[in-house]
Amino acid sequence: MLKEVVDFAKKPIYLEEKSTGTHSKIRTLVKLVAIALVISIGLSIVIGIVQLVFNIDVGKHAMDDFLEAYSPIYLLLGAVVAAPVIEELLFRGPMIWFRNNRFFPYIFYVLTLGFGFMHISNYEITIEVILLSPLLVAPQISVGILLGFIRVKFGLLWSMALHALYNLVLVGPIFLFKILDIPIE
Repeated sequence: MLKEVVDFAKKPIYLEEKSTGTHSKIRTLVKLVAIALVISIGLSIVIGIVQLVFNIDVGKHAMDDFLEAYSPIYLLLGAVVAAPVIEELLFRGPMIWFRNNRFFPYIFYVLTLGFGFMHISNYEITIEVILLSPLLVAPQISVGILLGFIRVKFGLLWSMALHALYNLVLVGPIFLFKILDIPIE
């Protein structure tokens, strides 16, 4: 599966798999969630090491502000429902307009990078954050590639599902800790 994704990332082609059954699509979805989590966790460890070694403070994350201002249910609904629907419509939806276009690979890369760099707004914008932005949004860019891959293969609803499951795995524990009133610090 990973080789197929890497090959797609090297040369994105809009090629739907119409004959794939639902069971096979679900297996692919689960595999892609696992790949997304492994890559994101690995990149997050690298980011943490860079911050520690070079004594870099990227400030407060937007998630901290969100958790202070809203109830946990808003976190869950925002991260698992609203964000996947809105972001997939914005960043993967337009791909269909370029499916038979020789510029599709460029559109794919622009939309994927746009998706990744949009997430820099999760940080307080400072010189350090701007300089580190390619590293800080690398997890979102890598997930964006996976989202684009499944979108092209199976359709927009599948990229929304992948996005929602990925976010659920990431914010689900935070939601549970907040509901059960367990300190996160």
